[in-house]
Amino acid sequence: MHNNQKKIALINDYSGFGRCSVAVQLPIISALKVQCCPVPTSIFSNHTGFKSFFMEDFTDNMQAYIDEWKKLSLKFSGICTGFLGSSRQIDIVHGFIKDFKKDDTIVIIDPVMGDYGKIYKTYTDDMCLRMKELIRYADILTPNLTEACILTDTPYKDKWRTAEVVQIIEKLSAMGPEKVVITGIAQKSFVCNLCYKKGLEPIMLKTHRIGTERSGTGDVFSAILAADAVNGVPFKDSVKKASNFIKLCIEKSIELDIPVTDGVAFEEVLHKLK
Repeated sequence: MHNNQKKIALINDYSGFGRCSVAVQLPIISALKVQCCPVPTSIFSNHTGFKSFFMEDFTDNMQAYIDEWKKLSLKFSGICTGFLGSSRQIDIVHGFIKDFKKDDTIVIIDPVMGDYGKIYKTYTDDMCLRMKELIRYADILTPNLTEACILTDTPYKDKWRTAEVVQIIEKLSAMGPEKVVITGIAQKSFVCNLCYKKGLEPIMLKTHRIGTERSGTGDVFSAILAADAVNGVPFKDSVKKASNFIKLCIEKSIELDIPVTDGVAFEEVLHKLK
C-alpha cells in the first residue's frame, strides 16, 4: 500500500532559509506529481553562503533512518542525490542505491563538488575518488563544468570549445551514466547545457544569460530532471524545461529585488511548471 504512487528518495542537506537543497527540491518534485521522500545529510539554519549559520551533521543518524524505510518495504521510482559532506556519507549513499535500486529505478546524481574552477574546501582527495566510483551507478549525471573536469581529471580553464566539452562528456558517460548533462557552460551572452545520451550525438542547449548566479538553481535543475525522468519525459525536453524554468525564477527574483543569497523566488512561478 505504501508504493501505489511514484516516489523519489532525495538524499541531500536541508536549509531552512536560502532556497536550496531539499527545501527547493521537495516542492518542485511534488508539483510534478511525484512523492518526494527526503533523506537529510545535514541540517542548516541557512546555507553556507551567509556569514554565519547553524549546522547539524546528520551522518550518525542516516543509516538508522534508512533502516526504517527497509522495514516499510518502500520502493522508489527514482533516487536523487545532492551535496554529500564526507566519504562516509558517500558510502551510505552507495549502500542506499544497492539496497533500493530495482531494474526500473532511475538514479540521478548531482555531484556537488565545486564551481568556478575550484573544488569545495570540504572535498578531500578520498571524497573525489569515492564520487568517481559512485557515479558508475548513475543513470543521469548532472555536473557543472568544474565538476565534470574534476571527475575526468581534466585541467579547468575559463574558455572552452564545444568539441573539448564533448570529449569530457563522453568520458563521463564511459564511466557509467546512460545520460549526462554538463550545466552552466558560458558562451558569450548564453548559458549552455550540453546533453549526451549514449549512442546519440551530443546536443548543446542555449539560454540567454540574465542576472547573476544564485544559490539553489542547481537543485531546481536536478529536481526537475529527476521528476521528469520517472514521469517518462524525454531527456532533452526535460533539460530545456529546467533551463527555461530557472530563467523564469531568476527574472522574478530580480523583479522582486530578492538578495542573491536568498536564492530564486521559485514559489512565484511554480504554477507554470508542468
